[in-house]
Parts: sequence; structure tokens; C-alpha cells
Amino acid sequence: MAAQLIHLRFPPRPLHSLSVPLRCVGRDYKVYTRLAARRLTAKWFPKLRYALEEECVSCDVENSRGSNMLDGTTNSSNDMDDFEGQLKNLFLEVRAKLEMGNKDDAVYLLQANFEAVKEQINAGFKGIEQAAILDTLALGYMGMGDFRTVEHLLNMQLKDIVGELHDDIPLMDSILMHMGSMCNTMGKFEEAICLYARGIKIIEQEFGTYSPFLITPLMGMAKALGFTGRVSEAVTLYHRAIDILENARGTENEDLVIPLSALGNLFISEGKATNAEDCFKRILDIYRKIYGEDNGKVGMAMCSLSHAVCAKGNINEAISMYKSGLQVIKDAKYMAVNDDLLEKMRTDLAELLHVAGREQESRELLEECLLISEKHKGLEHPSSVTHVLNIAMSHSRSKNFAEAERLLRTCWHIMLRTVGPKDQSITVPMLHLAVTLYNLDRDEEAERLALEVVRIREDAFGKESLPVGEALDCLVSIQMRLGKDDNDVLATLKRVLNIQEKEMGFESEEALTTLKKVVFYLDKMGKRDEKLPLQRRLSLLRRKYKQKVSV
Repeated sequence: MAAQLIHLRFPPRPLHSLSVPLRCVGRDYKVYTRLAARRLTAKWFPKLRYALEEECVSCDVENSRGSNMLDGTTNSSNDMDDFEGQLKNLFLEVRAKLEMGNKDDAVYLLQANFEAVKEQINAGFKGIEQAAILDTLALGYMGMGDFRTVEHLLNMQLKDIVGELHDDIPLMDSILMHMGSMCNTMGKFEEAICLYARGIKIIEQEFGTYSPFLITPLMGMAKALGFTGRVSEAVTLYHRAIDILENARGTENEDLVIPLSALGNLFISEGKATNAEDCFKRILDIYRKIYGEDNGKVGMAMCSLSHAVCAKGNINEAISMYKSGLQVIKDAKYMAVNDDLLEKMRTDLAELLHVAGREQESRELLEECLLISEKHKGLEHPSSVTHVLNIAMSHSRSKNFAEAERLLRTCWHIMLRTVGPKDQSITVPMLHLAVTLYNLDRDEEAERLALEVVRIREDAFGKESLPVGEALDCLVSIQMRLGKDDNDVLATLKRVLNIQEKEMGFESEEALTTLKKVVFYLDKMGKRDEKLPLQRRLSLLRRKYKQKVSV
């Protein structure tokens, strides 16, 4: 029941709920969409084409001249230019309102524009202007984390408009790229692949097969292919992006860092550590030649390379490289000492130190993270709570359970004051505390905590969710040692197994571990008919994992 260090912000930020639609009053409203990036010149390239924040455009319909957007038509290229320029301003306005915390005002602008474009669509206008407006509205809602509205707007584009439009219409390629990116963000990878493929075809026809404008869609499509398991296709696209950049910029240009990094991370996830190491070494060489040895970017590259070195099994070498990289970043004053990314990097290093068995060094680094967070963000800031939790888990790994209990109770009490007793995020320290109490042989108290965690998570995530399965797995281990009724324990084990099979697969190692417990209890209770088919399945899985599972 041991857990790894927590890297994410804690407690997690909730997704914004779907906003209540706001009515448009008169004609005081705006419309926006993103910029057709074909007008960008080479000097814009480092930001990469189709960057969502930079390419969205807006307009004030009331004041626009020479464009008949409400009629669903534009009359010339100048009208389209006006359309794009006007739309950019609205997007920037929406983004500015969100950055200032004025979410209601941003929602008003977005919803007013949606009502306007919906009227156009209902009147029979389903052209590129309507697609562009819907695209930009989706980008705005994406910025708020309102994925339900984003999905609705994308479906309107996919089913009703974009699918019926010709590829040679201005703005089409950029709209497809944005839709692909949003589908990637929402995990709709097959849809993203189709959208990117169509957009790439358009760009190739207009700009050629070696145009730098292809870089971002190629990388977006490669990302989607990687997530769907089509790794060789993804690698081919990343290499193509690299070739295009080398042809346009040379072999030592900084723009190569982005595709090289993405390719290296893909190699690491596929267990191809040597290939990943080659990618990150090249990134390091590029930064050294451009900036010298003492630049912060060199330090960042060293830390990235250390991940590949670790993946090859050279943990101590990886730790040494990671430490050197962090020192370069510190000496160069590349990031503030309390920067969130630097905080995560220190936590990653602490995890590596733990893996290497250097637990005291790991705890010292985690305590440094805690002191920095408390100094710059306050004693009860979420990141401070995360560091307290990580230090507690470190002590637990070292079997210092009494100290782990003290820290976990501190963490729990802080969160009771900050998020309340019913927030799902509070279950993280509660569950770790239950595990610690179990290790201290205080099983009754551990059971009470685990039961409460199950209840809170069922309310938050649903009874068949993976977080509930995790809590039930902890609970059943406690109840087995308490000698609870065999029928109740077996029912809980079957419930855990069903969740693991659903969420992790029938052949996952987690399911295998639970299956062994189910077979044990069926045998103990004399349920031979139920036991035999599961025992055969268990034998097959044991053979599959014979190198990992002790029989």
C-alpha cells in the first residue's frame, strides 16, 4: 500500500462548471475566431504556428465596416482580413478578463456570441465564418476548463459545418488545427488524427511538403498517434518535423528543441531509453552551443537528459546530472526559487533519491521544498500541504511510522480548515494515515478512516471509480487482518477486482494481485465451482508475469 511522491498541485483545482447562459442585450456583443496563420512570417516561427493564445482574433460586430458577418457572408479578402483582425481583439479581451478573475464577464461575451452565431446557423448560414466563430468560442471555453461546452461546439463544427466545406476556403487549415488540438486535450485522439490529417493536406497543397507551417500539426498528430498506441507512425511524424526544421533552420537551431523533446519523451514512455538519450543529448548540445555552459536552459536540458539516463538504469549518474542541472539553474538565476516548475523538479529529484535508497538526502530536499513554499506562499498553501504529505510518505517508506502519523495528522487538520471535511482532496492524507495506522497495528482506527475515505470518494467520483477502488483495496487489507466476516471480505475483494478490470484491464498486475486474494477466500470458504475458473485464469496470468510475480 506504499505510494509515490505527489507531484501535482494539491488539493486539485476543480473544473469550472458549465456556466448559466447569459442573454445578449441589443447588439452590444462581439464575435471572435483565430488568425489565419499563413500571414505569419518567419520571424514569428519560434512561437510555432497555430499557437492558440496568439492566433485567436476578435471583432466588434456593431462597429465593423465592410463585413456582413451577420448575413453569413464576406465579400472580399479585405473583408476576411477585417473579420480576423476584429475577432482577435475579442479573444484577447476574453483572455484578459479571465486573467483578472472576471469569469462572469468573459462568459457573457462568449455566450452572447454563441447566441448570435446560432441565429445565423438557424437561418441557414453554415459557412467558414460560422465555423471560425464557433472555433474561437470553443477556444475561449477551453481556457476556462469548460470541456462540456467545448465538446458541444466542436460537434456543431464537425457535424454541421466543417465536414461540408471545401479545403481551399481561407481559415480552414487553422480551424482544423485548433479543433485537433482541442480534441487532443479532451482525449478524443482518433478525431484529432483525422482533423490534423486534413489540415496537413491543405498546408501541403498551399505551401509544399517542407513548409515550416507543418510543424505544429505534425506534432499534434504525432501526439495523438502516440496516445492511441501507433508509436511507429508517431515517431515517423516527429522525424519529419525535425527534418523540416533542419532544412529550414539548420541542424543547431533552437526550434529543434520542441520536436526533439516530444520524441524523447515518447521514447521514454516506450522503454527506448537509448533513443531518448540521443534526443536529449542533442538538445543539450544545441543549448550549449547557443548559450554556453552556464545558461539556465542548459541546466533544464541536463535535468531532462537525466530522465533518459535513469530510464537506462543508471540512477546514481542520473542523480548527479540532475543535481548539476539544478545548480546551473540556481547559479544562472534562471527561475525564481519558488517557481512551480522548479518546485516540481526538486520533488522529482527527491523521488530519484528515494529510488536509489538515499532516503535521508531525499527528505532533506523535501524539507527544503517545504521551507521555500512556507516562506513564499504561506504555511497552509496547497503546495506546502503537498510537501508535508511527501515528507510523511518518506518517513513511512523508512518505517518511521510514528513520525509519518504526526505529519499526516498535521496535513489532515490543515485541509480540514482549508477545504472542509467533505472535499475529495482531503481523502489523500486520510488514506495515507489509514495505511500508517495499519502499520502501527491500530487496525480499528485505520478501518474507520478507510471507510470514511470510501464514502467521500463514492460521492465525488462514483461507486465504480478508480479512486474508490484504491480506497477499497486499502480497506479490505485492514478488514482481512481484523478477521471480518469472510462473505463481506470476499464481496469487497470482488468489487475491487471489477473496478481494476474495468479501469486497468483484465491482465493488469493490480488485477492479478486481487485475483489471488479472491481465489484464496473462495478456497477458504469451500466455493469450489467459483474457484476453478478463476484459478485457471490466475495460472495463465502467473505464467505471463512469471518474472515479476512470485508463485
